[in-house]
Amino acid sequence: MAQQPTFWPPTDPRRSWARGSDPWRSDPRRPAYPLPTPSGLFPSGPPRPTYREPNLVHAGAVAAGCGAAAAWLLLFGLLGQDLAGYGRWTLLAGVVAWATALVMAQVGDRGVAAGIAVVTAAGWSICAVVLGVAWTVTGDWPLW
Repeated sequence: MAQQPTFWPPTDPRRSWARGSDPWRSDPRRPAYPLPTPSGLFPSGPPRPTYREPNLVHAGAVAAGCGAAAAWLLLFGLLGQDLAGYGRWTLLAGVVAWATALVMAQVGDRGVAAGIAVVTAAGWSICAVVLGVAWTVTGDWPLW
């Protein structure tokens, strides 16, 4: 025996909308929340939750962190008398700057921390390239 297809809403003539029996609300398969009307192009379900960042990162804060870290690395790099001194001072200034960025990320402005971290990484990369070129040209590692 073939099973009869089910239609929604139920079309039982004994249940009338006028008598207060609402098959839509009494059906256990119906979800408890109202569904949006689908467009028909894609199947749709309940709306997804929206998460908001409580501490936004602004471009001005990132720029301030970039400028502060660039000035910090420049001043410490100028303290070196030769290439080895430049490398050591830049490494020390970068460690202090990253420690400051970690503290700023935890309790301060994360935009400033991101700017400090990006410029410090760029400063260390420039220092590594300069030391590598000097090592290639002279054949002696400049930091020893």
